[in-house]
Amino acid sequence: MRLVRFGQPGAERPGVLVEAGAVRDLSAWVSDWTPDTVTVETIARLRSVDLNGFPLVSKPDRLGPPLRRTGKFIAIGLNYRDHAVEANMPIPAEPIVFMKAPSCLSGPYDPIQMPRGATKVDWEVELGVVIGSVLRYAPIADAMAGIAGYTVVHDVSERAFQLERGGQWDKGKGCDSFGPIGPWLVTADEVPDPQSLQLWLDVNGARKQSGTTSLMIFPVVEIVSYVSHFMTLEPGDIIATGTPPGVGMGFKPPQWLKPGDVVRLGITGLGEQQQIVLAP
Repeated sequence: MRLVRFGQPGAERPGVLVEAGAVRDLSAWVSDWTPDTVTVETIARLRSVDLNGFPLVSKPDRLGPPLRRTGKFIAIGLNYRDHAVEANMPIPAEPIVFMKAPSCLSGPYDPIQMPRGATKVDWEVELGVVIGSVLRYAPIADAMAGIAGYTVVHDVSERAFQLERGGQWDKGKGCDSFGPIGPWLVTADEVPDPQSLQLWLDVNGARKQSGTTSLMIFPVVEIVSYVSHFMTLEPGDIIATGTPPGVGMGFKPPQWLKPGDVVRLGITGLGEQQQIVLAP
């Protein structure tokens, strides 16, 4: 299933994607897709529901983030060998964990708003993992069962804030609009192998990133297990699992996003996003 939230900002309704891009409005069945409802148990119950009994919305006016809020927006850095090389950083021996502010979440087609003082805004397409049950010190063998589903994450970054303002990556990662997710939350049963997905990203129609999750240094199950040893993972938590090579700072000279640029990105089976960049 492909869970969605549709409607204008602040007034989104929960739904599920059906044929030809139409949506079934599930407002009568669930209040919204939140950490309370995006659970392994809720998704299992939804599979037995006859969706034909819910209102059909043939052309939603907007798709918002498929999750209304999240307790934790976690990200993994340098998880593709070639990306570590282009960033001129050592290959990590353990997953590099940092946080994106939950307030940076936005819809898949909402604009990227450059923050004040931004000079080096960069792009990163990533596979996002949405947690569906409480995981604490989870063995690798149990990690997959705790995943609710997957989504496309655009880990927008301001590199000067990230790397030149005191060494805290979070500063360049959590600005408003720096976390587009969606268009859908694809339930885990529809992604039998998260290590066989193609990722891509274009800027103004030119291909910048192209990769496959098979080249992750640390695969999804290892990441989920690893993070659960340092913090309790809860339903609705999002983990962005790293980006393949081709980010702006890897070019010589570097290429940075500027007002008016259009970024388009996607992952096999998980849908596509598109954003326009706005000035501060």
